[in-house]
Amino acid sequence: MARSLLRRKSLDKIIQDHEAGLGDEITRDMPKVLGVRDLTLLGIAAVIGAGIFSTIGNAAFDGGPGVIFLFIITAVTCGFTALCYAEFASRVPVAGSAYTYSYVTFGEIVAWVIGWALILEYSIGNVVVAISWSSYFNNILKAIHINLPDWLTIGQHTARMAYDQAISKGLPLTGHALTYAQAPRIAGIAFVINLPAFIIICLIAGLAYIGIRESKKSANFMVMFKLILLAVVAVIGIYMIFSHDTFSNWSPFLPHGMTGALKGVSAVFFAYIGFDAISTTAEECGNPQRDLPRGMLYSLGICTVIYIVITLVITGLVKYDQFEGKADPLAFVFDTINMHKLGFLISVGAVIAATSVLIVYQIGQPRIWMSMSRDGLLPKPFGKLNRFRTPGFSTLFSGALVAIPVLFVDDILMTDLTSIGTLFAFVLVCGGVLVLPRIAKQPGKFSLPYINGKWIIPILFIGFAWLFRDRITSDLTNLGSAGHEETLFLIFMALTAYITVMSFLRNYSVIPVLGMLCCLYLMIEIPVKSWMVFFGWMAIGLGFYFLYGYRHSRLRNE
Repeated sequence: MARSLLRRKSLDKIIQDHEAGLGDEITRDMPKVLGVRDLTLLGIAAVIGAGIFSTIGNAAFDGGPGVIFLFIITAVTCGFTALCYAEFASRVPVAGSAYTYSYVTFGEIVAWVIGWALILEYSIGNVVVAISWSSYFNNILKAIHINLPDWLTIGQHTARMAYDQAISKGLPLTGHALTYAQAPRIAGIAFVINLPAFIIICLIAGLAYIGIRESKKSANFMVMFKLILLAVVAVIGIYMIFSHDTFSNWSPFLPHGMTGALKGVSAVFFAYIGFDAISTTAEECGNPQRDLPRGMLYSLGICTVIYIVITLVITGLVKYDQFEGKADPLAFVFDTINMHKLGFLISVGAVIAATSVLIVYQIGQPRIWMSMSRDGLLPKPFGKLNRFRTPGFSTLFSGALVAIPVLFVDDILMTDLTSIGTLFAFVLVCGGVLVLPRIAKQPGKFSLPYINGKWIIPILFIGFAWLFRDRITSDLTNLGSAGHEETLFLIFMALTAYITVMSFLRNYSVIPVLGMLCCLYLMIEIPVKSWMVFFGWMAIGLGFYFLYGYRHSRLRNE
């Protein structure tokens, strides 16, 4: 049974089928319409979205202006990972993203786990973005004097939490708590739903159902608009900072030290996960082995520069401690400095930006399901194409999987869950590169530079251990009474020590090893409650695999 669980796809067979134009009817029928420019814009569409228009505010509140260091750390981590993705995209030019890559390198059970984690990533990621979209869209409606009832604009869970907190503390009912108290009741239950978020998910699912060309054109237009808008924000912001001499807002630069900056890891990392979605479109690329790696790396570099500049601008215009609880930080900044028209335009830009993110995510998730169905791990309808040559059933099902929860849930826990699922996928992708056999560089194909980590990784490990020596000593001393965070840190150190030893013995390449270690470190900074939900989701996934996927596996039947 163990041998069956670890059966792997043949890399040579995948490449032969791809180069011969064989494979199944899905591979042949999907239109090859994406080039480097399209992939880069899709990456920007996914990365420049809810992060820069929403979650960046809470990250700035926790870390101050110095949160840009977290952006840099996250960008470097994603850079290592993007290089590993690029290596896989060049060597395994088929849809499925990390799921397919894991199937080639680690085997079926690991591929299933990562595919199940990616379902969590894309579904919950779209939930978070849709909630942000709804918040900005409601601001626009209010600006033009259209007021929806409050109980139609927020999730039931969010309102209930605010109500319970106010009651427990004896506080007056205001804001979301008052909305919950005054909402109409059905069978004694408050009817509070996020209707705008539900509607936009349904519309995006319909667009993704129609076709990749239509989705591509829509996303490209939205990307150009928001890049122009962010350029205007940066220029005006820099001018205001210099002309009004507000440099004092950048002091202290790290008000809570690096601990405060790292507190926003979920919010910041959530902003970067979009480049993973590019790899799901491999079979709709004209030349995936050349264009996918370029699209990933170009989009990641452009987005990192944008995030750093915008963070410095908003914390230079308004003191970092004013961003607490601000769901619309960019609009808030320009309203604060009495530039209300620009604030309104930013709200419009945020709606467009979030829409482009929803498009990319809604394109990515069905294609992973399509790959899993093609391999027999999901029922056949998930892999079938509709008359528009898109995975129709998967697209509609994934739309429903997002649209229904978005009516009720809160976005804070959702952000953490998205990040932990993505980081888990990234760890396996980086580890998978270490398993791939090294090959000579081929013209027109990306090849990950090989840098021997025999001595580099041990030196970096020793330096890291020295830097965190006090924390290591304290956690080991209090091992019996250590909390979850301390336990996670010690597990991370044990894994790092093992990877270091293996790097020394087997001459592992530096880039994938650093990608693994950086992702593992960011994972331990995520709240423990998110780990519990993540493990519960994984348990459900394994149950489904053994009930259906194991018996229907295409490799097993062959």
